[in-house]
Amino acid sequence: MAGELLRDEYGGNGRSVQFHANTTYENFVGGLAPVTDTGAMGLRFAPAMGFLMERAKAALADPTRDYLLHIDEINRADLGKVLGEAIYLLEPDADHEREIELPYDFSAPFHRKFRLPSNLHIIGTMNSADRSIAILDVAVRRRFAFVSLWPSRTIVQGEPMGEAFGRILSTFFEHAPDDVLPLMPGHSYFLKRESLRVGLAPLLEEYLAQGYVSGFAEQVRSYLQWLRARPS
Repeated sequence: MAGELLRDEYGGNGRSVQFHANTTYENFVGGLAPVTDTGAMGLRFAPAMGFLMERAKAALADPTRDYLLHIDEINRADLGKVLGEAIYLLEPDADHEREIELPYDFSAPFHRKFRLPSNLHIIGTMNSADRSIAILDVAVRRRFAFVSLWPSRTIVQGEPMGEAFGRILSTFFEHAPDDVLPLMPGHSYFLKRESLRVGLAPLLEEYLAQGYVSGFAEQVRSYLQWLRARPS
């Protein structure tokens, strides 16, 4: 969906980036980076814009067009460190234009003062089933609107995939408590038949081993038995 938004709604004006455990403030906002030099050392360190600053620069260059920065796996990075003081800029209902002081001169159009133009939009996507990843802290959550996207039965076509998908949806909707419901397998496991054996079954086995579905473990085991009994 994020890719379609970038392509169709924004006409390709933007960029998708993916956060991970090693994403830093320097990667996202900006910082010192090595550049080649003709001096004795062969390189030097100079201010380099990160993803956020690059998109803000592009948006400022053409205020008549909207730009999108899509951050995939936004919960996999340490957002407090990655955003730094730039979290101050992520205030959708601010009563005045906000800007922050930068530690280095990043040249035009920001130099040592950074602001986010109103035509730069930011979307973050995450998988709520990633239990090993820390949830977003409250300060970050306040600055984003949240929309939950549930698996869609309309995407899964024909049998037996439709039946397999319907059974797992019923199992979770009927037996899973609210805090476990986000672990429900999505429709991507049901687009190819081999995904049931090499994707869905191992996932459910891991849920059982970790105790994530302990409240309705028998129903999940029953589903797995039904799944394995079907012809491959």
